[in-house]
Amino acid sequence: MTEQHRSVAIHVPVLTRVEGEGALDLRIDDGAITELRLRIFEPPRFFEKFLEGHSYSEVPDMVARICGICPVAYQVTAVQALEKLFGVELDPWAHAMRRVFYCGEWIQSHSLHIHLLAAPDFFGCSSAIELARIAPDEVRRGLRIQALGNELMALFGARSVHPVGVRVGGFHGAPSPVRMREVQAKLRAALPEAEALVRWTASIAVPQDSQDFISVAMRHPADYAIERGDIAASDGLRIGADAFDAHFAEHHEPHSTALFSVYREQPYLVGPLARLNLNHAQLPDPVKALLAETGLALPSRNLFHSLVARAVEILLALHEALRLLDGYRVPDSPWVPVTPRAGIATGCTEAPRGLLWHRYEIDDAGCVVNARIVPPTSQNQGRIEADLRLSLLNFGLDHADDALRLHCEQVIRNYDPCISCATHFLRMNVERT
Repeated sequence: MTEQHRSVAIHVPVLTRVEGEGALDLRIDDGAITELRLRIFEPPRFFEKFLEGHSYSEVPDMVARICGICPVAYQVTAVQALEKLFGVELDPWAHAMRRVFYCGEWIQSHSLHIHLLAAPDFFGCSSAIELARIAPDEVRRGLRIQALGNELMALFGARSVHPVGVRVGGFHGAPSPVRMREVQAKLRAALPEAEALVRWTASIAVPQDSQDFISVAMRHPADYAIERGDIAASDGLRIGADAFDAHFAEHHEPHSTALFSVYREQPYLVGPLARLNLNHAQLPDPVKALLAETGLALPSRNLFHSLVARAVEILLALHEALRLLDGYRVPDSPWVPVTPRAGIATGCTEAPRGLLWHRYEIDDAGCVVNARIVPPTSQNQGRIEADLRLSLLNFGLDHADDALRLHCEQVIRNYDPCISCATHFLRMNVERT
């Protein structure tokens, strides 16, 4: 740079188009990054502490309040962990409908992120409203798909935000066949729109930014992992949920109120691209064919391919919901009796943003003694910092401060961070010398 002692500070009070608040501190000395810190400064919300002393039956509705975008993930992870401890054998109907319920959340969350949060970046727009002026049909299509996901969640949860339909042992109720036929028709009608969405996201020009990283996601021998499976990594790891602590570690960093996670002392990736990298062989044949048509080679080393990965998972979720709802029936009872017992309950599922892990210590009365929840955004924090550093170097540090800030925001938004969930986003300070 021509100015040898230039010092610049940029303050952006809130990073737009993410859930929650945080900051990025970036310092550049003599054309090199000397400091890069992703700071999450929302106050801890103490949900794990709130759970202590409460009955297992209260846990599903309480953890749903952790996130307004992905409450199903928190509910299903919790109830399945407790059911495993209690030795509950679910009716096959409940198993299938849990997966359908989860598909609704993937559909709504991924569509929200693609159209309202991430896509504007790739078209030079500051908001979805600006994007709607140049791509009105695509934005309307995205809103329709998102609404369908919300409807599917409300079908089993009584409402789409903080649903209340799940219980340990199954569901509180079952939708009627008439209502289900209406939703099935909407799901079938959405398939062409979801296919068009995959093609559209694959056509968007994104930075060609290849990086080395470890992908971590659940894997299942028969299905694309959503609500069941083992924890796997791209280096060959395969473990059960109870072995999570033996391979993954959390630690505090002074600049963040959220914990950082590492795998073998290295940051790692969770989320749609990590899942697609590990599980693309389990995609339904029609989805595989469309993915091949896009020309996206897997596993991908470009984090910006997360946009396509979300669209692919929307199409997958539609196919899965239709498959599981074929021949839908109302069960004799949507739940089975539960007898609590003391012990340690662990479980994991794939939230839209990635692997979600729960651990509960339960006493003889079925009350929570201790709870620990590891959300996907805290697991991705280290990877976001590493991505920012590498991506900025590829982008070029000699760009103007506004261009650097926008590039950093684009990188961070690409992960779809849920910062409020992670406090157990962009005020940006840039200093140059």
